[in-house]
Amino acid sequence: IRDRIAELKTQLDAIRNEQNNRRSSRRESPCVALVGYTNAGKSSLMRALTGSDGLVADKLFATLDTTVRVMHPESFPRVLVSDTVGFIKKLPHDLVASFRSTLDEALNASLLLFTVDASDPNFRSQLDVTRGVLREIGADDQDQFIILNKVDQLTTEQIRALRMEYPEAIMISAKKPEDVKRVRDLVLSFFERDMVEESVLVPYAKSHLTGPIHEKSRVLSEDYEDEGTLMKLRAPKDFIAWLKKQV
Repeated sequence: IRDRIAELKTQLDAIRNEQNNRRSSRRESPCVALVGYTNAGKSSLMRALTGSDGLVADKLFATLDTTVRVMHPESFPRVLVSDTVGFIKKLPHDLVASFRSTLDEALNASLLLFTVDASDPNFRSQLDVTRGVLREIGADDQDQFIILNKVDQLTTEQIRALRMEYPEAIMISAKKPEDVKRVRDLVLSFFERDMVEESVLVPYAKSHLTGPIHEKSRVLSEDYEDEGTLMKLRAPKDFIAWLKKQV
């Protein structure tokens, strides 16, 4: 066990340094973090949301690194999805600091999806563990939704009872495309809730702005005028303000 702990610490320290470098290049992109107890199905949901080939394994710490991928099909604005390390109860003291360092992705996310294995009789206590760890690292103020995963393994009566107990939770099976789409729509709606619609004339001489525009906003229409492209956008207020200064 000591050898395994030492091995995990070494891997986590290396991961932390790499993540710090990667994080600096994507701070402004909307990000949602999947958090939850180990084996809750976060990696399966991550793979379904992003079309990636992340590791899916039924074992502790299958995901050590905080994997970050673009949500697929790609949206406008582009949304990043991060799959954090799975939590466990009574984490060995020597690993606590290292594991917390990998959870910085949750601190930088605007939205947390608490992914829960609803088929596990102990999921309530596991949810408490997840909330406790996030509270300790200061990541409990973000907006959040509960995703009750693996409901395909429950009876109709169990599903009905969970709906009564968690009326605002999203009940899914990460194996079902229609359920994954509901999660994707939820995420997009969250990031679009504070957006505004605005028409901006982008001069042809400043066509280099079209890249940031498509990355940070949803382009509703484009009309080609004599002076430039008149673009109707749905985007965050601060981006619209920045864009107007550029044109």
